[in-house]
Amino acid sequence: MVIGPLLQPTLNTSAAAILSLIKGAQTFPNATFGWVNVKNVATAHILAFEVPSASGRYCLVERVAHYSEVVKALSELYPTFHLPEKCADDKQYVPTYQVSKEKVKGLGLEFIPFEVSIKETVESLKEKAFVDF
Repeated sequence: MVIGPLLQPTLNTSAAAILSLIKGAQTFPNATFGWVNVKNVATAHILAFEVPSASGRYCLVERVAHYSEVVKALSELYPTFHLPEKCADDKQYVPTYQVSKEKVKGLGLEFIPFEVSIKETVESLKEKAFVDF
């Protein structure tokens, strides 16, 4: 999921996932995704072009997080939001996994923290009038 500030005036899939949580969803999905800030994606493209040793594929993931972790981050950043407290199903949470950051760090990329990316997404949704709070 690529989150952070929206450049375009339309809603994309990743921002829509955050918007759903803050606009009154009753439950959160039982899903785990890799999350990264759009600014890191843009910077990685530039670095991959400019760094002579760059080669192959790069996996850009600041954090792998279950939706419950997204809700937790939102509740810590915005304690007045009415966020879902229950998962959409009663099954065991989809597990998280690790994605190596070593190759992309070799380009010189410093990841923007997950919580900062969540905050930038919410603030951008407000600025673009997708949500009012």
